[in-house]
Amino acid sequence: MRMSQGAPIGRSGTEMALAKNWATGPAVGETIMRAKLEAMPPVWTLPRLYQHFQGAIDLELWTIPYYLTVLYSIKDPTTVPYRLIQAAVYQEMLHAQLVSNIANAYGYSPTLSAPEYVGTAVPHIDFDLDTPNPTSIFTPYSAELGPLDLTRVNTMCLIEYPEWRTQREPDLADDVTEYGSIGEFYDALRVGMEQLRGHVRGNQKQMDEFGPFYQNGPPLTVTESGDAGFLQALTLVDIIVDQGEGQTQPVETIPTEFQNTADGFQDAWPHFQRFDFIRRMPNWPEVYTGVTDPPAGSPGAEAQARLIADFAGFLDILNGMFSGGGAPPAFGVQMAKLGGDILSCWKLGAVPRYS
Repeated sequence: MRMSQGAPIGRSGTEMALAKNWATGPAVGETIMRAKLEAMPPVWTLPRLYQHFQGAIDLELWTIPYYLTVLYSIKDPTTVPYRLIQAAVYQEMLHAQLVSNIANAYGYSPTLSAPEYVGTAVPHIDFDLDTPNPTSIFTPYSAELGPLDLTRVNTMCLIEYPEWRTQREPDLADDVTEYGSIGEFYDALRVGMEQLRGHVRGNQKQMDEFGPFYQNGPPLTVTESGDAGFLQALTLVDIIVDQGEGQTQPVETIPTEFQNTADGFQDAWPHFQRFDFIRRMPNWPEVYTGVTDPPAGSPGAEAQARLIADFAGFLDILNGMFSGGGAPPAFGVQMAKLGGDILSCWKLGAVPRYS
């Protein structure tokens, strides 16, 4: 996890002047003042909060095609790995909705664009900043799309890796790329949401496509304003984090109210525990294989083109929904078609592509 280097971003000019004055004063006074300044939380602005909301939706969206690609590479949908990954994908889609609802409550509508899957880069997360460094355990890893294999499963574990150290104020990363884990990212976001809680407005472009799957849980929308709305938004962050990496432990039970009541599988397991369980299995199910760049005009290339087009259409639908347009009648059909497109790529010997 990244430790603070110098003054937190957003510190006022007065605070910096105080620090400068004390730097030439008595050593004891200097130490006390520096300690006080370091203890001050970063000062958030609405533009910085909006930047983090966009970063959150980028990160949540990135996981969905990555996990779906691994999911549909598994030939037998009745196997444990298939069902564990499928349940996680459903929750990632919920998380994208929750981020949108929180952001809209603060006056920002996030936008979605096709993610990139290159090298080892995962949006806004730098695994090397976490302590202990999880890349020493979960290796090899890659952001490149591929089938169920050790590389992909290690990457999925890294994405959902628990945040171990939670006793300090999280740093505010200037460019939203300097967080060691999803947990630290959302910890920082919580600070910004708290500081700007007066901006929360209820019933602003809220959507709820997943409420029927969480009958024991709280509302999945922000309906109140001010402090009451902030507490609702904070609960939505808790759902995202608890379902994802489980916050601070490798084995941690998701609270009952945040568990799927309809079509889940191992509902008490956060994503990290699901993926680490797969990683430790002695035998994995049979998978499809494919090439990234099939010959032009081949069935595999044509399947990739269909997936790219349908995924672009799906993002258009989501952008309309996240900006208050509501879900179209064919929303479920479009989602199902994407699954068929991904499977078709694998069956025709091509690694799925989304852009």
